[in-house]
Amino acid sequence: MNALKEVRRQRGWSQRELAARAVVSFRGLQLLEHPGHNWRVATVERVAEALGRPGRGVELAVDHFLRTPEDSIQDISLRIVLDGFTSWKTHLFDFVDAFRSSQNEALIQEPPVVELDARLRALCASATEALCCETNIRPPAWCAGIPALDVPWFVSGIENLKVMALVESPAWFRARRIFVLSNFLSRV
Repeated sequence: MNALKEVRRQRGWSQRELAARAVVSFRGLQLLEHPGHNWRVATVERVAEALGRPGRGVELAVDHFLRTPEDSIQDISLRIVLDGFTSWKTHLFDFVDAFRSSQNEALIQEPPVVELDARLRALCASATEALCCETNIRPPAWCAGIPALDVPWFVSGIENLKVMALVESPAWFRARRIFVLSNFLSRV
């Protein structure tokens, strides 16, 4: 867990020191900081408490994660983070399809995870606003908190389409300096 390593280092603690404070083995803490390791919730709770965080918060976070609706903005953003940047098309359009078919507001209530690339956070917010307009649903408040990109992003990446994207890009995308073709949210 990169976050664990960052917090431990911010406090100036070695792995051995944190392991002693959390009453876990040194090797257990090393594994906990290693990506891909399968950890026990009880161990994470003890480490969280040693860092001054509520240990039960881990259980609540897992509970919240399990209750997150499938194909919601939060769910697909986490999947993009886990599967890598290039997976965004598949996951974003899973959300678009799920929202259009159900118009379930629960799919848009929670924002994308903070670990998501800024371009994709802005894209999720713009897509959410466009779908809300399409379905006469009020966009969630979190959309307003997603700023415009510092550098314009032409999503297609194809040089010949940049002028078309500048002209056709819907307002929700243009407001965040994202440029797409007018049919961007349509499946072919």
